[in-house]
Amino acid sequence: QVQLVESGGGLVQPGGSLRLSCVVSGSIFSTNAMGWYRQAPGKERELVARITSGGITNYADSVKGRFTISRDNAKNTVYLQMNSLKPEDTAVYYCKTNVGSLDYWGQGTQVTVSS
Repeated sequence: QVQLVESGGGLVQPGGSLRLSCVVSGSIFSTNAMGWYRQAPGKERELVARITSGGITNYADSVKGRFTISRDNAKNTVYLQMNSLKPEDTAVYYCKTNVGSLDYWGQGTQVTVSS
């Protein structure tokens, strides 16, 4: 059974930083691409950042230059470093992977950017 557990969300002021973590179990983590998504109230879930098994990354235009995705295969963990946070970054953040044709999601972690 593949499980993903996110952590690191919270309340932060505009301009602040947070680092999200997602620990994966039940899968060969090093071979999986990993993604961070977010969903704000009343909006569809959107891709924020993605990293392949080989470390190639891509980002949504709205977070380029502010967010960094990385992975530690020894810890089965993917990270999302978020800097220069804006109120519009407020959302529930989810990590996702796929094994074959199946997608697996974490439970999400709330990020709120507010003064």
